[in-house]
Amino acid sequence: MDYPIQSPGQLSAHLRSLRKSRGLSQVQLGAVLGVGQARIARIERDPTAVSVEQFLALLGALGVQMVLRPNGPGSVADAPADASSAKSVSPALTRRRPLGEPW
Repeated sequence: MDYPIQSPGQLSAHLRSLRKSRGLSQVQLGAVLGVGQARIARIERDPTAVSVEQFLALLGALGVQMVLRPNGPGSVADAPADASSAKSVSPALTRRRPLGEPW
């Protein structure tokens, strides 16, 4: 089943739901990923506070994968590939954690 996500709030709800549907507590999921319960709680509360690498590991631990798909006519996939036509990305979704900072 697909879960279209268009905001961090929607992602929060889906991450929490996926964890619970797998019968995992935050402590148990944290143990699988090698992090504490507080880190899982923070990711569920603010999914923009995680790197892409960590996010993909989290999805893997939940038994799901991320699929990127064009969003219909006029989507980025239909646009020319030159840099002048690139759409901007919300800064909240591009924030990075400093190198070496733990999960």
